[in-house]
Amino acid sequence: MKKILSTAASAALAVSAMPFSVYAEEKDNMRDISTMELVKDMGIGINLGNTYESCGDWILQWGDGTPESFETAWGSPVITENIIKGYAEAGFDTLRIPVAWSNLMAEDYTISPEYLAAVREVVDWTLENDMYAIVNLHWDSGWFENFPTDKENCMKKYTRIWEQLCDAFEEYDDYLIFESQNEELGWSSLWNRWGGTEGKTESYALANEINQAFVDVVRSSGGNNPQRHLLISGYNTDIELTCDPLFKMPDDPANRMAVSVHYYTPAGFAILEEDADWGKASPTWGTDADFAELERNMDLMKTTYIDKGIPVIIGEYGCPKKNKEESSVRKFISSVCEASYKRNMCPVLWDITDLHYDRTNCKMFDEELLNSMMSVKPIEPPVITPTESPINTVLGDVNNDSEYTVADIVLLSNWLLNAEKTLANGKAADFNKDGTIDVFDLCLARYQLVKISSR
Repeated sequence: MKKILSTAASAALAVSAMPFSVYAEEKDNMRDISTMELVKDMGIGINLGNTYESCGDWILQWGDGTPESFETAWGSPVITENIIKGYAEAGFDTLRIPVAWSNLMAEDYTISPEYLAAVREVVDWTLENDMYAIVNLHWDSGWFENFPTDKENCMKKYTRIWEQLCDAFEEYDDYLIFESQNEELGWSSLWNRWGGTEGKTESYALANEINQAFVDVVRSSGGNNPQRHLLISGYNTDIELTCDPLFKMPDDPANRMAVSVHYYTPAGFAILEEDADWGKASPTWGTDADFAELERNMDLMKTTYIDKGIPVIIGEYGCPKKNKEESSVRKFISSVCEASYKRNMCPVLWDITDLHYDRTNCKMFDEELLNSMMSVKPIEPPVITPTESPINTVLGDVNNDSEYTVADIVLLSNWLLNAEKTLANGKAADFNKDGTIDVFDLCLARYQLVKISSR
């Protein structure tokens, strides 16, 4: 209970420090909400991995040329609405959907309408189940490696892809986020991070240029895209490299951007299932040194970005289970989840078929792991029912004394922290009229009282 109260208090303080905004009542509108607020609302996410980003010439050669042949090539079943619904029921707030758009594409870089429709269907199911959707351009058979030597054609393909996605999703609301790339913004052919600084400036400049092109394409398109929240891929999505001063966030007239990094540290535990020529696999995680490394990396992202008003999404993190101690897997995943979430970042677990989420039975394999992850979130606010009708109708009058004063603010704050068990007039606290009472209502309550006091 002490941990729950502490988490709730931190959430209340974090949100109360943000700009006041009221969510639009119609879901097809873009809300007046900052990207920092949006990322906080994105909660905890999971990836639909090894599905639409599966790629390879052999798939087209041996498959039947349908979107499903790519969707299932790396072991996934055909994605159904029940699979997506299961993520929401497990408690996930965000689904990241990696995509290899070149899979079914004409020579002029026109994406197959059928392939686009298949991805769009999954996005629709995600939004219909009240989750955020992140759509990106993933590894895509590695054509990004050609940017240093064939920049003109690569940039043409890149911008052509995003022009089509902007057209296809232009009317979608801000529960859909576009992500500029995956891990490919950074080129070892230009700069070897272990071999000095030669080529480093050039490689960073190219990454920055591509991210700027992404923003320019989206902002110049129609519908809701000029105000859409965007996810900017860091340099190789590596924390240390993305915190280098050479990495620059793009210029954005809407100022609606977050930065994405991935977390697979230490690689011996989070990547390797067995020893490799470049590293030794580790079956365990959780020493004092392991926790110190995690805290150090998360603090680096906080001081470099969060503290400067730039939101952060951990677009991927996780580890394999093969040759790993089960308790260490739980400890690593839940610890990364908590360390990022408590710093107001959105952690998005990397998952593939039959790793953490059971796509056959539409639930997580490990309930203990799920509970550990979800425990980092504040307690969900109760839904107000019609039986809790107030006696008085004064907005904010939660103590039901027919007045709205600072005493009501104190009572509401204590109730959100579970220090008070009841509100005499619960509906009076629902300032944003969304059917729940939460820290957003507390922010608006404070703002309203200041306005009343200044009259």
